[in-house]
Amino acid sequence: MPPHPKRKHSKGRRDRRRAQDALTAINLAACANCGKMVPAHRVCPECGFYNGKQVVEKKA
Repeated sequence: MPPHPKRKHSKGRRDRRRAQDALTAINLAACANCGKMVPAHRVCPECGFYNGKQVVEKKA
């Protein structure tokens, strides 16, 4: 049989644990080449530029 808690955890203890579970919004930045909003430190999916350089060829 699996072990069970001997005493009930308080609501405060439960809620303090759950305080870590909130999701944060993705930080978006404008692409320096095309201006589209993309996640920071990622290659732009529209134009393929990163840090002012073309790193991915865009498909036709």
